[in-house]
Amino acid sequence: MKLKPLHNWVLIRTGEPREKSAGGIIIPDAAQEKPEEGEVLAVGAGRFVEDKDSKEKVKKKTFVKTTLKPGEHILYDKYAAREVEGDDKELVLVREEDVLGYLR
Repeated sequence: MKLKPLHNWVLIRTGEPREKSAGGIIIPDAAQEKPEEGEVLAVGAGRFVEDKDSKEKVKKKTFVKTTLKPGEHILYDKYAAREVEGDDKELVLVREEDVLGYLR
């Protein structure tokens, strides 16, 4: 399946859930949380933003490009993701403003 996100949406392949906690406790499958990190697969071109100039009656729109690129590892907001069924992997769609940062 090939999916190209629109506007400022980002397509992410999520990582595997962790089987052990930081303290070394093994977490059962039923209690494992979905990871909030992943690899960017595809990015939309950007979006139009209205300028908030109250003096003019005509609102100007400017195009803002997305800054993320495919291949980057990112951390995103837990409840902002929308799950998408892929071929064999779990994919997630997130808006660019819901991305919290880069992972190195």
